[in-house]
Amino acid sequence: MTEAEDRKPQSDEAKGTFDPEITSEFAIPRGLAVPRGGGESETTSEFAVPVGLDVAQSAGGESGGSAFSPPRTYSSRQAPPAFTPAEGFPVVSLTKDVPWQDRMRTMLRMPVAERPAPEPPPKAEEGGPAVPRVLDLTLRIGELLLAGGEGAEDVEAAMFAVCRSYGLDRCEPNVTFTLLSISYQPSLVEDPVTASRTVRRRGTDYTRLAAVFHLVDDLSDPETHISLEEAYRRLAEMRRNRHPYPTWVLTSASGLLAGAASVLVGGDLVVFMAAAIGAMLGDRLAWLCAGRGLPEFYQFLVAAMPPAAIGIALTLGHVDVKASAVITGGLFALLPGRALVAGVQDGLTGFYITAAARLLEVMYFFVGIVVGVLVMLYLGVQLGAHLNPDASLGITKRPLWQIGASMLLSLTFAVLLQQERSTVLAVTLNGGVAWSVYGAMRYAGDISPVASTAVAAGVVGLFGQLLSRYRFASALPYTTAAIGPLLPGSATYFGLLAIAQNEVDAGLVSLTKAAALAMAIAIGVNLGSEISRLFLRIGSAEKRRAAKRTRGF
Repeated sequence: MTEAEDRKPQSDEAKGTFDPEITSEFAIPRGLAVPRGGGESETTSEFAVPVGLDVAQSAGGESGGSAFSPPRTYSSRQAPPAFTPAEGFPVVSLTKDVPWQDRMRTMLRMPVAERPAPEPPPKAEEGGPAVPRVLDLTLRIGELLLAGGEGAEDVEAAMFAVCRSYGLDRCEPNVTFTLLSISYQPSLVEDPVTASRTVRRRGTDYTRLAAVFHLVDDLSDPETHISLEEAYRRLAEMRRNRHPYPTWVLTSASGLLAGAASVLVGGDLVVFMAAAIGAMLGDRLAWLCAGRGLPEFYQFLVAAMPPAAIGIALTLGHVDVKASAVITGGLFALLPGRALVAGVQDGLTGFYITAAARLLEVMYFFVGIVVGVLVMLYLGVQLGAHLNPDASLGITKRPLWQIGASMLLSLTFAVLLQQERSTVLAVTLNGGVAWSVYGAMRYAGDISPVASTAVAAGVVGLFGQLLSRYRFASALPYTTAAIGPLLPGSATYFGLLAIAQNEVDAGLVSLTKAAALAMAIAIGVNLGSEISRLFLRIGSAEKRRAAKRTRGF
């Protein structure tokens, strides 16, 4: 039987003589007689030719063709309605001298059919690596990044880069707050392979995060050959490595952070020491609760009590110090700025489920801090402590002292985040620049605190993104600690104090201001990062695609 005769039943079927068949690997082979049912017609896909439509078939030539071939009904004189723009799709040619984060993020924001195929051959042993092992390595790398606080889009970009480095270009990663999954389909007619992994434990260690970024960068380098076994070995070393700073250094850093924050809001040397002691006591109590297996909500609750208790004790002892500065300094070390920035960033980039989960986590931490401070403030009010909620209006303007305190706060915050020692100096300077911008706008320019905070956070995001591109690393170590001086510790404290003194309306207003400042920080950091990417040369596409577009813009 010739090919033309073999295709003849198809044309009869298209004319309506027979029921249409499913054109997939599940279709019944020709020559196998199967009794037809007399009821409803068989289910067809959306690509099947409708019954009654006369489609002319060519008499000769090759049958079938690839999925990217023009349909046989195509004619230059009788062209079907165009589903592509008149000018066509722009050819995307990604530059090789930019970090892998930008290249992978650009491709993730494209439809699958428009992504360029990987140019270099698979960097693996002859025959290529086993697909399940590559997917497992990809999920393990994504787990470390997500557990370390990286944004969902950057985690997807890293997973996509690992798969492409081993020649798996038709893969689709998916990241949520606790679940990672990835699917790979070798071709249109082969079965896909899917794997998933659950993130059950989170920890802040930016040194490990930087090591994972270096591994992904080496895998993405076309001139570097890293076998699958070597990648697994480096990943195992990252998991076994100890934190760069011992426990006593972390506790001391927590105390210095609280002391520096108290200086920012007008404290003196006595206030500095009191805030530092309260923060270190809270840190030790939180470590004790963590060792007993208590959830993080109770760890934050317990850690917020000692600074508040010391501030109230100084007031009851009639010591001439600012108790509000002591309590505010202790709160700075507990405010979850890292999780807040990551949650807002996920929301702005279209990962709404992950953003909602992160922001809900921030809310629980914040409620724990609120409960701990409110308990101590209520006890202090009952004991007769005269705490003044109007003291927030008398913050002393000391530019040099405050810039120095902001730099110390950023340095100690970087230590608490377990950053590499080589990044501590850069983030310290970034924190000093952030407070200088905020102070110039807020105190010298008399601009609203929300706008001043947003602009200062934007500067942090801009500098952090440029520094990370210079080092080919994650932007988190350069931005998270630098926003420490901008966190709304004083607004949070005075709102809680007003509520404890039964001034609910004034307390809610102050807490709303704190929430607005927190959102201004998160949005400013993200906006600064996006502005820096506008000046980065990523590819030759006509325009950069938006993230997770839901409308036709």
